[in-house]
Amino acid sequence: MPLPPLVEPVAALSPAERERTARHAVLAGFGELGQRRLAAAHVAVVGAGGLGSPVVLALAAAGVGTITIVDDDVVEASNLQRQVMHRHEDVGAPKAASAVRVAAGLAPEVEVRAVQRRITAENALELLAGAHVVVDGTDTFATRAVVAAATESLGVPLVWGVLQEFHAQVTVLWSAPPAGAPAVTLADLYPPDRVGEVPTCAQVGVLGALCLQVGGLMALEVVKLVAGIGEPLLGRVVVIDALRARQTEVPLRASTTAPGTPATPPAAAAPPIPHLSVDQTLAARDAGTRLLDVREPEETRLGTIPGSTLLPLATLLADPAAIGPGPVVVVCQRGARALRAAHALRAVGVEASVLAGGIEALPNEGGRR
Repeated sequence: MPLPPLVEPVAALSPAERERTARHAVLAGFGELGQRRLAAAHVAVVGAGGLGSPVVLALAAAGVGTITIVDDDVVEASNLQRQVMHRHEDVGAPKAASAVRVAAGLAPEVEVRAVQRRITAENALELLAGAHVVVDGTDTFATRAVVAAATESLGVPLVWGVLQEFHAQVTVLWSAPPAGAPAVTLADLYPPDRVGEVPTCAQVGVLGALCLQVGGLMALEVVKLVAGIGEPLLGRVVVIDALRARQTEVPLRASTTAPGTPATPPAAAAPPIPHLSVDQTLAARDAGTRLLDVREPEETRLGTIPGSTLLPLATLLADPAAIGPGPVVVVCQRGARALRAAHALRAVGVEASVLAGGIEALPNEGGRR
């Protein structure tokens, strides 16, 4: 069901803005009223990179009245493969400045507030105050936790997305939604004690075109929330596997644990995930333990440990219980993805360990044995 709109509409659009957004005006269920709500909205976008770039482009084109961009970084040449808001001549310039330029070119009446500061626990409330909805386009879990905590304190919805390699997730988090809607937070999606070590995009890469798909979905969630149309992704997570052109959905429910309370008492905390050496891994395989390689097909075709089951990480995370009974040893390129998979498997009762150092720890380059 649609949620109530986040804002009251402006009284009227200018003639130029009416003409520019004419295709919105004829959308059934949206129309001029929805467009006037967009014009009244203030959206804060944290991060002007791979996700923030298409989000800003889409929101500016859509006619969102005020967009605040929070980013302290500068454009690098390696950004241009996926951060489509920036141009080659922007290399070395603040990323937030690109938002001002593109919004002016797309929608001159959109106000862009460029905030060239790093968001922290100390300034997050100040930087996000006044926004009707926040979009998280950051690239580390530490920063995502800061943004999520601020939106929870402010009681505003957070449109959240993450992607690496060929996989992505998109959802809406909201600690204080309208009556009857589920309240879900980042801790419900990724409990702090289970996040573990997450590889960076510089380590494992990211498909540039996927940023456009995910950023478009995030911008669409903003439009639905602001205008009060459709069914926002509150209580649902879209999981994208770009290589297989699959987009699935999993439910997201609030934890029954009270905020601030550990999920389990310290005395009953889950034991650490065992890290096996190469020899221990091969011995486990020979004794009947299943090896689960969670890398992408482009990686596994260069070499695997014979006898491994091949299952990309995002597919596993969508339904860890489908793996069946353990034990398993999880393998990836360097170990970080395997650790994340092992935590997910442990959470559904599957005994799991990881190959320490991943495939790169094996002799005979590429893991071919």
